[in-house]
Amino acid sequence: MAAPVSLLVEFGGGAELLFDGIKKHQVTLPCQQEPWDIRNLLKWIKQNLLKERPELFIQGDTVRPGILVLINDADWELMGELDYKLQDQDNVVFISTLHGG
Repeated sequence: MAAPVSLLVEFGGGAELLFDGIKKHQVTLPCQQEPWDIRNLLKWIKQNLLKERPELFIQGDTVRPGILVLINDADWELMGELDYKLQDQDNVVFISTLHGG
């Protein structure tokens, strides 16, 4: 059984507008059978934090193209993307690079 995981989840570049305009969320993910990874975090965010227009944040089981994801200030592509196993006190940042014109 995986222990609860405390994270700082941040949204920027306009993505925060999908989360009631709140940029920083201190969250504690509950115990579950498998260790928490980014894939499961995205499902949790969709169910617990996302307030409107999920199609602007989630596409399938990942983030929509144009959303930059940083894990502890490193590009998630270097960390294993969806398979990265979350650690207690990780900082996960989602920054939208999608802007109207």
